[in-house]
Amino acid sequence: MKTIFSVLFYLKRPRNYQTGSVPVYMRITVNGKRSELTTGRECEPSQWIPSAGRIKGTKENVKTFNNYLDTLRAQVDDAHSAMIKAQESITAESLKNRFLGKEESPKMLIEVFEEHNKRFEKLVGKEATKGTLSRYKISLSHTQRFLKWRYNLTDISLRKVDHQFITDYDFWLRSERNCANNSAVKYIRNFKKIIQISLDNGWIDRNPFVKYKGKVKRVHRTCLEQKDLIAIEVKEFPSTRLDQIRDIFLFSCYTGLAYADIKKLHRRDLTDRYDGEIWIMTNRQKTDIPTRVPLLPVAIALMRKYEHHPKCSDTGLIFPVPSNQKVNDYLKEIAEMCGIKTGLTFHIARHTFATTVTLANDVPIESVSVMLGHANIKTTQEYAKVLNMKLSKDMLLLKHKFKTGV
Repeated sequence: MKTIFSVLFYLKRPRNYQTGSVPVYMRITVNGKRSELTTGRECEPSQWIPSAGRIKGTKENVKTFNNYLDTLRAQVDDAHSAMIKAQESITAESLKNRFLGKEESPKMLIEVFEEHNKRFEKLVGKEATKGTLSRYKISLSHTQRFLKWRYNLTDISLRKVDHQFITDYDFWLRSERNCANNSAVKYIRNFKKIIQISLDNGWIDRNPFVKYKGKVKRVHRTCLEQKDLIAIEVKEFPSTRLDQIRDIFLFSCYTGLAYADIKKLHRRDLTDRYDGEIWIMTNRQKTDIPTRVPLLPVAIALMRKYEHHPKCSDTGLIFPVPSNQKVNDYLKEIAEMCGIKTGLTFHIARHTFATTVTLANDVPIESVSVMLGHANIKTTQEYAKVLNMKLSKDMLLLKHKFKTGV
């Protein structure tokens, strides 16, 4: 990246200055940012020419003074050229340090990444979520593994992170880590935040992401049809544990709540103050965005089954929800026993609520967006694109209109 720099000599009058000589300072400006230092010389303000940055006169001592300033300027030019040759990040402060002979230790990538994660962790529960922190931790781990794989290093100077570094990292995520496109792009985006922090702090002056193009591809969202929901509802299971997981899964299908939100769902999150109906009033754990869901009768019935369960009556929780790993294992068993080929997950339950339960039954997309806790209605619109049943229903209505002439 080309740097624009300049050197200016000026007088710096002390506070409450009245008369006498004042210090001559040198100001180094790089891309609009300044750094200042004293030249170690003084002069009378009446002798100083501000536009030239010199003292006036033709005497030998004047020539010596001005030559000294010219020498300082030439030394700054030499320092600038040396930094360009060494491909170092040039800022006003780093150029000043180079001129003064100070060795500025470069900022290291992993060091900055770790510091970011430590600071982010302190914001969890305030303006950050555990889920986002987890993604940053995984992204840091991937970055460390990539450095070992590509450079056999445990850390690297931020100045070494260039376009080639980004493309190699992208390739490593897809090939060595076997990440799908969207996962790879999201990890790179997490990494990009660390680079942006470094740019903002002036630790680097080149953005290695300028020519990198990573796009999240649209994913086809799978959902259960009504017959699948019925099959799960009426199935008799041989164990209490499968019954409980089935009920929790169905509750997600009829409310749109994610696994993490059901696990923390508490009696205090329920209210009937709006219309006498029971509502869930909570915030999504993933994004901290409000979720407002009026409960359907089937969801209320599922909830009431566990009012006297020891884990629920003692804690105020709505459901006795086991670990995510156990839930996923049990859902596989439920899918097999119900003859459902689609792998059951809470993502699918959430998609089922958005499509089969609400949009397919003419609930306005704006209402669905609020119930799902989406920050942007465009996210909800993705669900509307998979409603073949709804399209068929709409077209049948249109055909009827053509036939009847209404």
